[in-house]
Amino acid sequence: MALQKICKKCVLPESGLDIVLNEDGICNICVDFQNQNTQNQDSALLESELIKILNKYKAKSQYDCLVMCSGGKDSTLSLYYMKRRYKMNPLAFTFDHGFENEEALKNIRNAVNILNIDWIYYKSETMKDIFAQIIKSRTKAPICHVCAIWYLGLTHDLAARYNIPLIVAGWTKGQSLRGKETGVEYKSMSKSTEDFVKNYLRKNPKYEDFPISIKEVLDKARKRFKSCAISPHWFCQYDHEKMKEILERELKWEAPKLSYPRGSTNCLMNFANVYLSMKNYGYTHYHIEMSKLVRLGEMSREEALNILEIGFDEQFVNSILNKIDCSLDN
Repeated sequence: MALQKICKKCVLPESGLDIVLNEDGICNICVDFQNQNTQNQDSALLESELIKILNKYKAKSQYDCLVMCSGGKDSTLSLYYMKRRYKMNPLAFTFDHGFENEEALKNIRNAVNILNIDWIYYKSETMKDIFAQIIKSRTKAPICHVCAIWYLGLTHDLAARYNIPLIVAGWTKGQSLRGKETGVEYKSMSKSTEDFVKNYLRKNPKYEDFPISIKEVLDKARKRFKSCAISPHWFCQYDHEKMKEILERELKWEAPKLSYPRGSTNCLMNFANVYLSMKNYGYTHYHIEMSKLVRLGEMSREEALNILEIGFDEQFVNSILNKIDCSLDN
């Protein structure tokens, strides 16, 4: 297998479709970024703006905000910030599709107990069937994209139920929630997800109303209950080593022994998503996220390459897929 050519400025590989390198070895995403001067636009977000948003929604209901908490460092720090730094009264929300790891759940339990925060833990078997359909259909739809549609729908439903107008997540500056991902680097992934939902998943009566995109989820949610979704990491300096230090000291947070990207905390099904995304596209949505962080100066290219290095194999992925009676050979 030929080695991938990787952009000399970020960590995106040449895909032959959405990502191409010029004669200088720079990808089209980095070229567009320079031309549009988006770095100045993104860096304009200040913590003072975050505080204004939080004050706007504070004391509007029983809870000031709903915090999506997976047990990873970014979402756990968001929960910590809301309670300790900004003196909000948050409700923590964790969704478990059957593949949440115990290390992550332990992190959440420690956080909500130490911070004295109400916590809703939602466990569902729904996604196990959908995961199996993704594998067996041989779609190129990223597993995490389909799952994100599901959990964002759940989150907005819960916010509406408790009349909480502010949703807080642990998204980095490399992630966004603008209704849909508009970057060209997402084009093929998004198209595959829409095709899978429309042409395969919705043929099952159980899933005939399953949204085809995050945009559809948000459009439906806003008709029912208006809410705002933000991340404190968009407004604050992103230093993951300092963040980790705070979490370990204040909340007894522990990094999992095996994870992807390195040092993160994601569900077990994420390993299958990474393996298949690399096979189908040559990169994952984490490569897109880390590349944006590199462009914004939040992370060095060398650091991103190290974090994105894969440290698991096909056998490990199959051990996870066996739980839904699937394998990479399906």
